Amino acid sequence: MGKLHQFGKVFIRVYANDHLPPHFHIVSPDDEALVEIATLDILAGALPSRVAKKALAWAADNKAVIAAEWNRINPRFPID
Repeated sequence: MGKLHQFGKVFIRVYANDHLPPHFHIVSPDDEALVEIATLDILAGALPSRVAKKALAWAADNKAVIAAEWNRINPRFPID
């Protein structure tokens, strides 16, 4: 699985052979959320607001990095 970023015990990951829509995961010791790359909307799960704010701010600044990793490990469903 592609670990893109870590702050403290929180990881931002893209999983190989994943499903649509293109998304990434924010994983903390107690919580996990699935976030759509295009919109940065949380599609499933929940996070404490402090974690969500920090992780989504990083994601907003690094959408191209996230999309490139999605395309690299999920070639069946590329992001244009």
